[in-house]
Amino acid sequence: MTVDDTSSGGGDEKPPSESSGHPTPHHAVDHTAEPTHDPLAIRLEQLIIGAERRYTPFQAARTAGVSMDLASRFWRAMGFADIGQARALTEADVLALRRLAGLVEAGLLSEPMAIQVARSTGQTTARLAEWQIDSFLAGLTEPPEPGMTRTEVTYPLVELLLPELEEFLVYVWRRQLAAATGRVVQAADDEEMVDRRLAVGFADLVGFTRLTRRLEEEELGELVEAFETTCADLVAAHGGRLIKTLGDEVLYAADDAGTAAEIALRLIETMTHDESMPALRVGIAFGTVTTRMGDVFGNTVNLASRLTSIAPKDAVLVDGALAEELIRTGDTPASESEAVEQAAAAEKEGEEPPAYRFGIQPMWQRPVRGLGVVEPWLLTRRPKPEA
Repeated sequence: MTVDDTSSGGGDEKPPSESSGHPTPHHAVDHTAEPTHDPLAIRLEQLIIGAERRYTPFQAARTAGVSMDLASRFWRAMGFADIGQARALTEADVLALRRLAGLVEAGLLSEPMAIQVARSTGQTTARLAEWQIDSFLAGLTEPPEPGMTRTEVTYPLVELLLPELEEFLVYVWRRQLAAATGRVVQAADDEEMVDRRLAVGFADLVGFTRLTRRLEEEELGELVEAFETTCADLVAAHGGRLIKTLGDEVLYAADDAGTAAEIALRLIETMTHDESMPALRVGIAFGTVTTRMGDVFGNTVNLASRLTSIAPKDAVLVDGALAEELIRTGDTPASESEAVEQAAAAEKEGEEPPAYRFGIQPMWQRPVRGLGVVEPWLLTRRPKPEA
């Protein structure tokens, strides 16, 4: 679409003042994304976005039929820098504004929800893009032949990778969306869709601060990457969901207590057999959790974090609610004496004794800041009965 500079807010036309309403703190915008004049960078931008720079922000907002105030909030939510009135936006930016505003106008999303959609998408894809450039493209763009510059390699490489990565991104997103939607529609009621009962676990590397002083930066980066990769693989393989990684700590969730317990013990067992890894400790709590933008909040999450901080090395501590849930589902006996009695009764009747996966042992009660007195339980794996 061709836009006439005079009718669409050209260079002499000033946008409405943004000083009233939504000031943007300096730290809240990505100033690394300001428009560049580097020829290769501009060519790469056009290749990736698929459109040329044509509009100032005011022109783009007017062309999309969106107020400048709302357009600014959408862009900031997506993590893009304030660029004044530089002519740096494209037809793709106009279309994105139209789509978001259209969802609001149609009543499918409220304005705050549209802002949240923009923010969650921007934050997630920003991290993905940074990872791909830092860990993937940076290595591949090393000149394959002497005399070739990285500049000469980057453009054709991106041109080849872009459609493949785009298709893969859409595939993974659709798969994840299908899984998340399935979990929501299986919720018992509408309230459970937002405030759900989940098992939440933290896994934390012991002595990580000391390691940061001893290891070289590259070694530390490799250790963190190996830790996060191992945790992500184990959590996914056993039916949990990785919520976030924090360098030396990961947060995961599971719909049932047994899955969370299995993941925790697998993490401990795997890390224990890896001599390059420090000791690990895990804390799990079970209860109501509030979910927002892919993250989890609430007392259950706080309790899981506190349990992790007091857990012994290479051990898993759980709260009373998770212990009760494991007993209810038959994953663990209420006590070892009960397990012994059940085994004796089964042997007397010529039957198989109950096959429990886990064992739990009450630990000392102790006050936990902000949560009162809690009684942790030590979770262990029960040996399989001999054939």
